[in-house]
Amino acid sequence: MGLSTTERKLRIRRRIRKVSFGTENRPRLSVFRSNKEIYAQLIDDNKGITLASASSRDKDVDSKGAKIEVASNVGKAIAGKALKLGIETVAFDRGGNLYHGRVKSLAEGAREAGLKF
Repeated sequence: MGLSTTERKLRIRRRIRKVSFGTENRPRLSVFRSNKEIYAQLIDDNKGITLASASSRDKDVDSKGAKIEVASNVGKAIAGKALKLGIETVAFDRGGNLYHGRVKSLAEGAREAGLKF
């Protein structure tokens, strides 16, 4: 008998968090994906605070169209907020999700807008 989907995702998330650590100069870009929405946060793990966040529910993010397009817009929004804070490089944390689809689209949108990771 194998692991359930949530147990497997939690195990992957723990494995990622062992190596992905956010500092003030290079925060962790954490991605959470639900069935309908997608969320991104810039986190300073030293202080335990969120520096900036963006989601598909924000008013300034264009949430019309396919979920992949919306995820790309969220990536561009979080990158814009990061650059305003003077942050250029981040540690990407896919949160236990596979790197494809909406998570990949968010990452590529953030890279297009100027973030490096």
